[in-house]
Amino acid sequence: MKAAVIHEHGGPGSIKIDPAFPDPRPGPTDVVIKVRATTLNYHDIFTRRGMPGIKVPMPCIMGVDFAGDIVETGSAVTDWKVGARVMVDPVDRVGPGGLLGEMWHGGLAEYCRVPTHHLVTLPDDVSYEAAACLPVAYGTAVRMMHTIGEVRRGDKVLILGASGGVGTCCVQLGKLAGAEVIACASSEDKLARLKDLGATHLLDYTKQDFVKWVYEKFGKPHRRQFTGGVDVVVNFTGGDTWVPSLRVLHRQGKVLTCGATAGFDPKEDLRFIWTFELRVLGSNGWMREDLFTLLSLIQQGQLKPIVDRELPLEDVNEAFRLLEDREVFGKVVVRP
Repeated sequence: MKAAVIHEHGGPGSIKIDPAFPDPRPGPTDVVIKVRATTLNYHDIFTRRGMPGIKVPMPCIMGVDFAGDIVETGSAVTDWKVGARVMVDPVDRVGPGGLLGEMWHGGLAEYCRVPTHHLVTLPDDVSYEAAACLPVAYGTAVRMMHTIGEVRRGDKVLILGASGGVGTCCVQLGKLAGAEVIACASSEDKLARLKDLGATHLLDYTKQDFVKWVYEKFGKPHRRQFTGGVDVVVNFTGGDTWVPSLRVLHRQGKVLTCGATAGFDPKEDLRFIWTFELRVLGSNGWMREDLFTLLSLIQQGQLKPIVDRELPLEDVNEAFRLLEDREVFGKVVVRP
């Protein structure tokens, strides 16, 4: 089969297309999926680069999020049939806890062997492309915004990195909850598209200091009162944005985080946390019920996964570059 493969960790352009990678064979409780759509996440970039403390077996076929059709079943598989449309939940919830596309081969190939406990039935009215957007980006967003963050009607929610996969979902979920969404992005084009998704306020962080903007718009938070600032900051960038995020929250405000794409060891200022009784809430991935929630929202027309563009497997290095250089609005689909 054709596959995008890494034999060692590396930088941009290091993924190789192998036109004759061995076809997967199912074990007794596995199926083989014909991959119809795969989307990229920053986790794929981290896997390509290498992450401290995580030993990725080589060679590795990345691609954590994917969907397709079952084309072969293992000898002990009775609940799944050839031809079934499926979405893959990449988290191993019954074994050592790794991810497909990291510890085991993922969706950047024509076919993939998948243990049945990873499978989620894909309804006929949800596309492969939409399903491939869900687990890492949209699953993370719905858990962070709803399950953990409990964003409510009337909340003022500042979303950093609003134009990516997680961010575009957070904007839609904020609107759905009835929140006042402040979307931050790096270009007028991205901001215009975020307005179409339901953002109430738009902020180009390359031209405006979001702390000053919040103070001018909503007032400076008061440490003795519950006035000024915003209710929630969604920050999965970290780095230099971390302390400014604390500064814009009013008393008992919440910062929601699910990652650190710009740096996991930022400068900290604990004074804001105790003085304003702030709540720092982490969200780690998603649970299976979060995926069911997302599928239902799509079927009801309340949520639309945002796909920036689709590329063939041969252009996988370009797909990674687009994500790495932040030239993407929403998700990039790679079609094997």
